[in-house]
Amino acid sequence: MHPDYARIYATIQRIPRGRVATYGQIAELAGLPGRARQIGYALHALPGGSPVPWQRVLNARGEISLSGPSGDRQRALLVAEGVEFGDDGRIDLGAYQWRPRAARRR
Repeated sequence: MHPDYARIYATIQRIPRGRVATYGQIAELAGLPGRARQIGYALHALPGGSPVPWQRVLNARGEISLSGPSGDRQRALLVAEGVEFGDDGRIDLGAYQWRPRAARRR
């Protein structure tokens, strides 16, 4: 496994049910700014049955990047979590994007 993938997966696992994040957002939070494409590679490398909620990661326009049956499955999983899609196939990031709280300083 690529050494950055564990950080990527740990970040994605923090996304709560019913919320989404963008590839770029995950890259930033995982300490990999500007490497959104690497998030896609990491998700593609996930083994079947993984507990990582891959369906919660979307492109910057609030769209599913996958096509065909995989995209249909991602949409169905998100709808089951209460995420709504607009008529244009996009998710309103203003309403559904995960906004993690900043770590408290001591």
